[in-house]
Amino acid sequence: MLSLPKTFMPDRKVVCIQGLGFVGAAMALAVANAKDAKGQPLYNVIGVDVPNEAGHRKVMSINNGEFPFENNDRKIQQAQKEAFVNGNIWAVADDRVFALADIVVVDINLDIKYGEKDEPILDLVLFKEAMRTLGSYIKEGTLVIVETTVPPGTCEKIVKPIIVNEFIRRGLNSDKVLIAHSYERVMPGENYFDSIVNFWRVYSGINKESADQCQTFLENVIRTDKYPLVRLQGTTSTEIAKVLENSYRAVNIAFMEEWGRFAEEIGVDLFEIIDAVRMRPTHSNMRQPGFGVGGYCLTKDPYFAPLAAKEIFKLDGMEFVFSTNAVRINNVMPLVSLNKIEKLLGNNLKGKNLLVLGVSYRQDVGDTRYSPTEIFVREALERGARVVCQDPLVSDWIEMNLPVLSKMPDFCGFDAIVFTVQHKEYLDIDFQKVDLDDGTLIFDANCVLEKEQRQAIKNRGRIILASIGR
Repeated sequence: MLSLPKTFMPDRKVVCIQGLGFVGAAMALAVANAKDAKGQPLYNVIGVDVPNEAGHRKVMSINNGEFPFENNDRKIQQAQKEAFVNGNIWAVADDRVFALADIVVVDINLDIKYGEKDEPILDLVLFKEAMRTLGSYIKEGTLVIVETTVPPGTCEKIVKPIIVNEFIRRGLNSDKVLIAHSYERVMPGENYFDSIVNFWRVYSGINKESADQCQTFLENVIRTDKYPLVRLQGTTSTEIAKVLENSYRAVNIAFMEEWGRFAEEIGVDLFEIIDAVRMRPTHSNMRQPGFGVGGYCLTKDPYFAPLAAKEIFKLDGMEFVFSTNAVRINNVMPLVSLNKIEKLLGNNLKGKNLLVLGVSYRQDVGDTRYSPTEIFVREALERGARVVCQDPLVSDWIEMNLPVLSKMPDFCGFDAIVFTVQHKEYLDIDFQKVDLDDGTLIFDANCVLEKEQRQAIKNRGRIILASIGR
């Protein structure tokens, strides 16, 4: 049996975070920084990851007092330092520590696979294995809180039966299985830490005791005086809530794409129009056309409802036309930019030099999972272009196995400079002073450049400026 670090106070509950990705690593810090009325840490926190190279790297970073992902959020950095000094956070790649847990927060990936015809397939193999691992180690009365975005019905029809069966196998009381669902709304970026501790939460449990204990835990971690909790009637309801809110956003992004194409063809600025429409309070969150949708959520979550209907609830004829079409539309958005660039460069990308600024999936984040830039770059290379990529927050582009420059290169020598991500660094570019070859194409694929920057490009002459949505 593993023993706790000597810096762990014995009177504190032990919280294990299963999975140290972008959500789990930040959640571990949020829990470690939860304080009682005297300002003392409430919990001993153990981050648990898989025993592979990436998992060991994250474990080592946390145990060295360093956050395992590049970020620009000072609160995350401060929280990491404080937890390290307090000695109430520890990370391991060893499942046996789940036996020590009073609470387990599940923050592991649940992916979608695609068949030969690109049809989505629900892939629960690794998730089920992770739940079996919990069931084989946790003690009676340990609260399991699933934060992972899961298909509706997962906690009741998958998580609970697996853990109950493991309890029965171990001779434990299956009535002591406690499971709650409280989905995360983590947003990596400058408000990374606040998106956990200063943000609203929805939660539920498989029974009243599970929900009550989850409420107590969340009230200790989140500023619920300013961001009240919302309890729903059951875990299927909260699972639907997460999938619905992400599907809503994905559908609205896809909807704006056709308006972007229209605006470009007739020569108007759709962003100016959207800003005017947003003045109406009921339309303040209107989306806008852009380079594409990326990240771990919007690229797959709209598929979870139709897949759950078919594979978990065994329902026939349940079609989610808007949700599924939104994913397909959003997936091809990067190619809209590439096609426009190709047309502007003489309908031929072979031998053209492209500088792509931004490879992460969103601004001020070093996360490249499902980045729309990946779709863009793969196709540009396929069409014969030579591509150089730069991103201030990405040093290792695992998905593409391509080098990424951290510093801004000289703009000379490129046929096109493509802005794909709204990193703050790009707002500092002074186009009145930067060296550019005559005929260079500046392509703003994601409303990256400010009005003054666009005007400076126009004032120079002999430089081509093009955009998505304008």
